[in-house]
Amino acid sequence: MVRDGILYALGFTAAGALVSWLASPWTALPLFLAGAFFAWFFRDPDRLTPAGPVAVSPGDGRVMAVVSEGEHQTRISIFLNVFDVHVNRSPISGIITDVTYQRGKFLVASLAAASSDNEQNVVTVRSGDGTTVVFKQIAGLLARRIVFSKKVGDFVQAGERVGLIKFGSRVDVILGPEWRVEVAPGMHVSAGSTVLARRAGDIELPIALAANIEEAVLCQT
Repeated sequence: MVRDGILYALGFTAAGALVSWLASPWTALPLFLAGAFFAWFFRDPDRLTPAGPVAVSPGDGRVMAVVSEGEHQTRISIFLNVFDVHVNRSPISGIITDVTYQRGKFLVASLAAASSDNEQNVVTVRSGDGTTVVFKQIAGLLARRIVFSKKVGDFVQAGERVGLIKFGSRVDVILGPEWRVEVAPGMHVSAGSTVLARRAGDIELPIALAANIEEAVLCQT
């Protein structure tokens, strides 16, 4: 569980205990249920991140769109509903070269206009070979609190925790032409473990050989 979840859960549980003592356990039940909800909502499970030249999902949720963005770029948009894990992770390993916070609207995050109009945090990560991936943490109608724990110059591993968006949100990933997208609209993805794209032209291992590579090519973050 992330720190925010601990604070919310303890706060509502303590309030429930106080109301239970002053009134009755039944009166305090909504507060106890709220505490349990926040403990569940802010869960932060470990994930196995595939090794190799891949871009993994920065958030849990459903792929809403895979569309062209600017010149020779592709945008993958992922909607996180209230039931998804809201911890965000880096899509690739590399140096954070830019972090830009953009004020904006709080439209429903599933709308296409949310990519450009909503309040958002735009992060650029450059890998060791110069490949750059941009991902956005986008606020929604209810999600108005974006948390980002890194800064420009920090090195991040693919799948490493970098922040969260509270109470429903959206993440966009913008990839260059060197990436081969491997997801489609409607697919459910998991932060840090689902491969969104692979570097185009990379050699794929034969199935028999790939089957023998298990823990050796996976890292847990």
